[in-house]
Amino acid sequence: MTYQTQTQFAGASFAARFSAFRAEIAQKIANRKVYAATINELEALSNRELADLGLGRSEIKRVALEAAYGK
Repeated sequence: MTYQTQTQFAGASFAARFSAFRAEIAQKIANRKVYAATINELEALSNRELADLGLGRSEIKRVALEAAYGK
């Protein structure tokens, strides 16, 4: 008696998954650059300039997270 086995792979091909992985890494790098730039720019401001924006020094990281990641 003979048997026939058919193997199918569900989902995307390796090339598609690799491309998605590269795009995800590129997005993470871009987000990190926005975060770092926002931190640097806000830390360069004086306390008075931050107060004019309605911010304190303790809020710089939160604002940078919102700018980069939307959180």
